[in-house]
Order: sequence, then structure tokens, then C-alpha cells
Amino acid sequence: MPSFAPALLLPTGRMTPQKFNRQFAKFYQVAIQLAETVEADALLVVLDGPTDWQKIKAPATRIKLLVSADHPDKLAGAAEAGLTTVVVNMPDAPVFEKLTQALLEAVADDILVPGAAVMAVYSGFEAGTIDSLSYIQLDEHLGRLTARDLRQLETSVPLETLKTVVDLAVDIGREGREGKPVGTLFVIGDTRKVLQFCHPAGFDPVRGHSRDERDLHDPRTREAVKEIAQLDGAIIVTADGIVERACQIVDAPHANLTLSKGLGTRHWAAAAISRVTKAIAVVVSETNGTVRLFINGEVMLRIEPFRRAMKWIDFDYEPPSMTAE
Repeated sequence: MPSFAPALLLPTGRMTPQKFNRQFAKFYQVAIQLAETVEADALLVVLDGPTDWQKIKAPATRIKLLVSADHPDKLAGAAEAGLTTVVVNMPDAPVFEKLTQALLEAVADDILVPGAAVMAVYSGFEAGTIDSLSYIQLDEHLGRLTARDLRQLETSVPLETLKTVVDLAVDIGREGREGKPVGTLFVIGDTRKVLQFCHPAGFDPVRGHSRDERDLHDPRTREAVKEIAQLDGAIIVTADGIVERACQIVDAPHANLTLSKGLGTRHWAAAAISRVTKAIAVVVSETNGTVRLFINGEVMLRIEPFRRAMKWIDFDYEPPSMTAE
């Protein structure tokens, strides 16, 4: 009876393995060497499918090793091989967002500390082809965020809802709308009390729509909210991810709040509403697309969205003259 490597026992029968080919091996070897040289706390390998786990595990003897993918089946056999796995459940997200989410999940699960330095190897340009390395200082993005803080986030607002809103905010910060930057404010959870501090800025575009049409778990709703985000006022979201109101002026007391210089009225409103309620506020900065998450009046998480895709442009080129000298 033939034997099979655990990595290739695919439960769905459809998952495409990620071959540990020569290019993968070279990038992985360089990643390990760099991680050891800079004394990184961990090496993260982001995969598009199961691979030869023993070839992943064997060389990484002196550094903490994590493997991540957007579906459990893509990590089939990894845990059995003794590897630490991180599932991000973001199949349609860009690779850099999966990378960021994997790091956030690792902190939430006490695998990494918020100030860790991580070397990451992943498919940055072509799916299924390991072609990119990144050195990431988590404290630049996670700062004071701890595993305890993340568990507290999950108790006040379900983590699934929080992820959905934060991912949407990052999209808005990165993409803008019609080529223009867009700033907006989401207020999540403790909805009844939040609405006591809100009044309409004008016409509410979600009024009269069914609950299903206002559910942020639906991609169509998220696209619609990207349009609404251009309008003045906050978007109020229930703990289970339903857009309750839009275009709301948040009028909560600002006493005893301290914010960094340069943060505008949206950030002050976010800090204030998160201080007087149990809600979590998420702000997209119109200036640079930065996303900040507020709890109890303080910034607990800052995400710098990866920049817009590079655009190639034509340039004028005049061939050299063929005239003989």
C-alpha cells in the first residue's frame, strides 16, 4: 500500500498543494538566514496550499516558526507535523491584508507579543509562487495592543464583526472613492446607548432597508457602505454587524480626553463616544487613510493601509539618430 506525506492528504480532494520547489526553497533559506541575522522573534510563512511540512520545519531549528493560510484545509497536516498554524479566514482579501491579519491573530492567541519582530515569506505577486520577504516590527502597528485587550474586544463586540468593519475601513482608507481620499467613522456595538448621543446629519440612506440589506457580512452591503462613507456623519453598526443608522452626528462629551496633535473632529467624536459607551469606534483618516480603533476614549490599534496599486505610465522616447557623423 503506498504511503503519502501528511501535507498532501487533502480533506476536500480539491485543494492545490503549494510545491516546495527550488524557488520556494531559496526564498525560505534566505528568510531563515535574515531572521537569524536580525534576531527576529519569529518567521511567518503565508501559504496558498498545503506543502511539504517537514521541509518547512527541518531548517528552522533556532527560530519560532508559524505557518498561515486563509482556510484550514490549506494547512492540512501542519499541526500534526508540529508546526504552529494561524488561519485567517479571508479568502478574498489581498495578500498583504492576510499577512497583517495573521500577525494580529498570532498576538490574540499569545503566539507573538505585540512588540515582536517578524520575518515573513509569502506570495506577493503571483498566487502559489513564493516570491516576497518582509521584515515587520509589530509595535509599529499594534503598539499597546495586547492579547488581553484583544480578548476584551471580542467580549464587547464579536471578533467577526470587528474584523469585518476594520477590513472595510482599511479598504476605504486604501482605495478612497473615485480617486479621492475618503474619511469616515464607524461606531460598533452598544447601539441603543450610542444613539442617545447621535442625531441625523440629513437624509439617512439606510433608512427603510431590510435587515438583510444592511448586513455587513454581505459583500454587496459593504460595497454600498463604501459609497455612503463619502457622506457626512458616522455609520452606526450593531454588535452583530447590521448598519443601524448612517449620516449621524455624534455629540458625546469630550471632557478628560487627550489625543495626538493633528487628529480631527472624527477622531475626537470617536474617542468621546467610546468613552461614554461600551462601543468601539473605528476612524478612517481622510488625510492618509490611516485606520484607528478607539476603546474607552483611547487609540488601541492603528493600521496603515498598504498604498494604492502602482500605475505604470507611458513615457516619450525618441530613438537615437541614425545619421552618420
